[in-house]
Amino acid sequence: MNKNELIGVVAERADLSKGQAGEAVDAVLDAITSTLKSGGDIRLVGFGTFAVTRRKATKGRNPATGAEIDIPASNQAKFKPGKALKEAIN
Repeated sequence: MNKNELIGVVAERADLSKGQAGEAVDAVLDAITSTLKSGGDIRLVGFGTFAVTRRKATKGRNPATGAEIDIPASNQAKFKPGKALKEAIN
């Protein structure tokens, strides 16, 4: 499912226009992004948790040349599904 399909489903289930549903989906995604960017977590009971983890700097290899390269430290977004979501998909 892509973003446009998600907007269509939200519009249908919430009885909204596609424009209103698009704004709602964008608002939710913006809220998640800004919270993670500031270092916070988002816990949606029954669905899951969005969090940021720190990946340390490492050394790697260029597969084409075999040369060693430095991989810089970075922040990574992680999602851990909740119990209800796990049960729903299994």
